[in-house]
Amino acid sequence: MESNKDEALKCLSIAQRHRNAGNLPSAKRFCQKSLNLFSTSEATTFLKIIDNEIAAGASSSASTSSAAGSNEAFSSSTETHPSSSGARHRHTDSSTKANGSANGSAKGGSDAGEKKREYTPEQAAVVKRIRTCKVTEYYEILSVKRDCEEVEVKKAYRKLALSLHPDKNGAPGADEAFKMVSKAFQVLSDPQKRAAYDQHGSDPEMRGSGMSSFSRGAPGFARGGDGFESEISPEELFNMFFGGGGFGGGGGFGGGPMFTASFGPGGFRTHNVRTNFPRREAAQENAQPRSIFMQLLPIFILFGFTFLNALPSLFSSPPTPDPHFSFSRTPQYNVERNTGGLGIKYHVNGAEFSGHPIAAELARNDKQPGPALQRFENTVERVYTQDLYTKCQRGADRKERLKNQEVGIFGIGTDWDKVRKIDAEPIQSCDELRRLGLLK
Repeated sequence: MESNKDEALKCLSIAQRHRNAGNLPSAKRFCQKSLNLFSTSEATTFLKIIDNEIAAGASSSASTSSAAGSNEAFSSSTETHPSSSGARHRHTDSSTKANGSANGSAKGGSDAGEKKREYTPEQAAVVKRIRTCKVTEYYEILSVKRDCEEVEVKKAYRKLALSLHPDKNGAPGADEAFKMVSKAFQVLSDPQKRAAYDQHGSDPEMRGSGMSSFSRGAPGFARGGDGFESEISPEELFNMFFGGGGFGGGGGFGGGPMFTASFGPGGFRTHNVRTNFPRREAAQENAQPRSIFMQLLPIFILFGFTFLNALPSLFSSPPTPDPHFSFSRTPQYNVERNTGGLGIKYHVNGAEFSGHPIAAELARNDKQPGPALQRFENTVERVYTQDLYTKCQRGADRKERLKNQEVGIFGIGTDWDKVRKIDAEPIQSCDELRRLGLLK
C-alpha cells in the first residue's frame, strides 16, 4: 500500500545503518521488512547486495576454516577480523577473491572490479535534462514550480537522488547531475537561502548574492575548525536525508564512531570514522574567576538596548499587516478580486479580508478604493510582475541556449528550420508582460 511507503523507507534506512555497522543479518531482516511493507527497486537492489556480502563472507569464512583445520580456528579468526571499516574491507576482499577464482587469475578479478556501470535510457535522459540546465536554475533542476511548497521540494529531491544514485546510475555525467540536484535542494529547502535566490537569481552562497554564507549553521559544521562551512557535500546531504549516516545516525559529535557513505567511480562505499573532540572541562578549570557583575554586564547592556528600542512602540499601536493573498483559488483563498491598476486577478481569504481595515475603508468610501487598498494592490502587482519578469528571462535564456546548441560553432550542418522553430516558440510569461504593456 502507498501509505506504507514511508515506513518502508525508514526500514530501508535502518538496514543501511546495520550494514554500515557490519551487522549483515539485521540489515537483511530490516530490508525484507521494508519489502513486505512496500516493494521498491531500491530495497530489492539493496537486498541483493546484502545477500552477496553474506555469501562472500561465508565463502571467506569457509576458506579460513579449511586452512586452520577446525571450527574453533574459524571462530577465532572471525572474532579478530573487525576493524574501523570492516564491512567495506570484507566486501572488497571477498568480491576480489570471487572474481579471481571465476576468471582463473588476479587480472580477471581486476577487470570485473573495473566493469563499466550500467544505466537505462530513462536514467540517461534524466542526467541529460539536468545537465542542460544552468547550475543556478534550481527550480528547473528539481522540476518544481517557483511557488511550490517545501514538501514538493523534498519529494522532487528524493525522486531524483534515488534515480541518480551512483550505485544505480552509471550514465556519463551522473555524478555532476547528482551534485547539481543536491545543491538545488540545499538552497530551496532553506527558507533564507530560497528567499535570497528568488530575489537575486544567483547562488546565495556566493559573495555579493545578497546573503552571507554564514547564515546557516546546522548542516555545515567545519571539519577540524571552529567556524562553519558554507556548503555540505552531496554525499553528506544524501546521508542526512535518507538516514545513511553523517549527522543523522551512527555517530555524532560526542567522540563515538560515525558511519558515512561516499560515492565514486566504484559505486557506493561506507566509511567508519571515529571522531574525538577534546573536552573543555580542563580549560574551564584553568579560567580565572571573575566577579558576578562583570559576568552579567553584557546581559545588562543587551537588556538596556532592547528596552530603548522597544520604548517608542510602547506608546504607539502596531501597524496592521496586509492581508494574505494568492494568485490561484484554494479553499483558504476563496474570494476573487482584481487590482485597480493592471487588473491582475488575485484571491484573498474572505474571513480575514472582511475583518481587515481595508474592508472598513471600502465601506466608508462606498466601495471606492482608498490609500490602504491601493498600497496593498500595488504590492500584489509588484509580486506578480516580478515573477513574470523572472520567468520571461529564464525562458529567453533557455531558447538562446537551445539555439546555440543547434547552430554550433561554425553553423556547419545546422538545421535552420529547427532554429526558426525554436525562435517561434512562445514564452507565456513574456506574452503576459506584453499584454500588460510592461514589455515591448
